[in-house]
Amino acid sequence: MPLTPLPDSVNARKLHRRLKRQVGQAIADYEMIRDGERVMVCMSGGKDSHALLDILLELQRRAPVRFELVAVNMDQKQPDFPEHILPDYFRERGVDWHIIEQDTYSVVTRVVPEGKTMCGLCSRMRRGALYAWAAENGIDKIALGHHRDDILETFFLNLFHGGRLKAMPPKLRSDDGRNVLIRPLAYASERDIAKYAHLRDFPIIPCNLCGSQENLQRQNIKGMLADWEREHPGRTETMFSALQNVAPSQLADRELFDFAGLEADTPDTDTTVGPAAAPTDPIALRWFDRARLS
Repeated sequence: MPLTPLPDSVNARKLHRRLKRQVGQAIADYEMIRDGERVMVCMSGGKDSHALLDILLELQRRAPVRFELVAVNMDQKQPDFPEHILPDYFRERGVDWHIIEQDTYSVVTRVVPEGKTMCGLCSRMRRGALYAWAAENGIDKIALGHHRDDILETFFLNLFHGGRLKAMPPKLRSDDGRNVLIRPLAYASERDIAKYAHLRDFPIIPCNLCGSQENLQRQNIKGMLADWEREHPGRTETMFSALQNVAPSQLADRELFDFAGLEADTPDTDTTVGPAAAPTDPIALRWFDRARLS
């Protein structure tokens, strides 16, 4: 299926440039991709992974470093999974690709009680298979399609339900140390990605094939953030900026900051009070001069 070209409109071009700039900036800021590396793009078939692959393919042609891309999807054998869609799309795009076939669906449906969400166990099993394939096939970085909204939602989920200040970092070493995960869409909004996916008409595969629903707590957080953004435009961007400007001494984590060793400066042995140093700020200088001359 041929990829739909972007409409020849000002808004479409702006959106395209903005996403490319945000992805390129995130890669540069966190040194996500280095020269000669092989990057595995995890393809779920959803809008986020499609947008990620599309933009990385374009940046690959213009990037200051050389890197390889391989698109990897995991066929978990859900009922009615359209297994031909992604291979056909990868061939059309001319990208190196691989399909991992593993029947995790049967395992999840057997283990998880009826009526409970399957997403948690399903995602853990999927990650395990993808990470193992990456380690066995010379992959240097694993690119995931999480965006800015995903990162903030995870932050508030951990804050409200886990009692931790923790989110999804743009770059992360896996727990076993064998893989480095990157999130090149970390600066991009879900709204922009959804618009871009619609304009490009990607072959989207829905994530409800197994009949389970997305975690209710995450949906509540998503709704809360959407309400805040409607009432106070720009708040989402401000909150994400806060994740990049952390002041450990202003929190309460004793492992992160040495509160026990925090003491006042030791005074000099010479207790003679000398003249105060003059301030350098222009406004403060005027106040200083007035006080000195009065």
